[in-house]
Amino acid sequence: MSDEKKQGLHSPFRRKLLMGMAAIPAMSLLPRTSFAQAPATSVVNTTGLAVTDTEVTVGILHSVTGTMAISETGSVQAEKLAIEQINAAGGVLGRKIKFIQEDGASDWPNFAEKAKKLLVNDKCAAVMGCWTSASRKAVLPVFEQYNGMLYYPTFYEGLEQSKNVIYTGQEATQQIIAGLDWVNKTKGAKSFYLLGSDYIWPRTSNKIARKHIENHLKDAKVVGEEYFPLGHTQFNSVINKIKLTKPDVIYAIIVGGSNVAFYKQLKAAGIDLSKQTLLTISVTEDEIDGIGGENIAGAYACMKYFQSLDNPNNKEFVAAFKKMWGEKTVIGDVTQAAYLGPWLWKLTVEKAGSFDVDKVAAASPGVEFKGAPEGYVRVHENHHLWSKTRVGRAKLDGQYELVYETADLVEPDPFPKGYQ
Repeated sequence: MSDEKKQGLHSPFRRKLLMGMAAIPAMSLLPRTSFAQAPATSVVNTTGLAVTDTEVTVGILHSVTGTMAISETGSVQAEKLAIEQINAAGGVLGRKIKFIQEDGASDWPNFAEKAKKLLVNDKCAAVMGCWTSASRKAVLPVFEQYNGMLYYPTFYEGLEQSKNVIYTGQEATQQIIAGLDWVNKTKGAKSFYLLGSDYIWPRTSNKIARKHIENHLKDAKVVGEEYFPLGHTQFNSVINKIKLTKPDVIYAIIVGGSNVAFYKQLKAAGIDLSKQTLLTISVTEDEIDGIGGENIAGAYACMKYFQSLDNPNNKEFVAAFKKMWGEKTVIGDVTQAAYLGPWLWKLTVEKAGSFDVDKVAAASPGVEFKGAPEGYVRVHENHHLWSKTRVGRAKLDGQYELVYETADLVEPDPFPKGYQ
């Protein structure tokens, strides 16, 4: 593995997010549809959704302000790119997609309020949104009560399944368990220090991780476990504990802007990630954009997508993304999973021949997206995606270099036996 030239930091908030952009040409792999072929609205919309003869309205609900903006801005960009491409290719059932964007503002009750607005007032046919499990848990009762459809892009702890959600990120068996098996086998890791932000996803993920370490990895143990409020910036105390306990692996599930402080302080304390193994399941290239490659180089991440993936779909996706949002923008795992949402919704609506949520939910299992930047995905009956598991190592240039991937797609299992 070779390091490339260190790049300067770019703004994690990407001010261009709010600028109007020109439509992007559709990906050549995807079929074109004529708007003249649009079926009658009375046939494809029997439940009062915001569908006209020429347009269909969807919602985008992410944090573009607050501590989670560093992570969620990329999701908004990816969803807008997908919508531009779908419209350029003929839309959905002959209708152009119109979107209404709301800011969750890194506040979970606000997410629930905005979700209700999008479903009840705006009558959105689908919503692409959320990042944290806390925000997803806050909006889930709203989507189930008002029968909306949410496309949720983030890797998460699993232990959930809903008719009203399509989970385009990985769940625990595809990420947590697979990643721990990899680091145990390849690094001979036996001792683990678990870190996380203080909310449901990191706590539940580390609960699963602890069970796997203690019950399934021979002679392995957890030597420390600590949590920090969202937005926390003082990590020197726990870093000192890490230096004293000398774990084989620092297992980090810190999210949002806190990552900037954590990795900078880790480096300042003399912890060299080319020697000390650190495995994260929360830091994508989006976060590295703010952290700086020089502060995280050497760390490992277990995810399903890295910007550096070498396949035709991804090369075309990266080129289109940078054309729309600028050459200096970066693309992380959740950003790519967010891009899948509008495409999977389009493909499912056209399979169902209807925008009605119940029909879309019923048609979702088996839907394939062969143009996915990660290579290929398919919707499981449990509304999660069949995807590959991958491990990358952070380089100075802020990208992950692929060091491992599963040969085949990994079946999603949101309720793994013995981990609940």
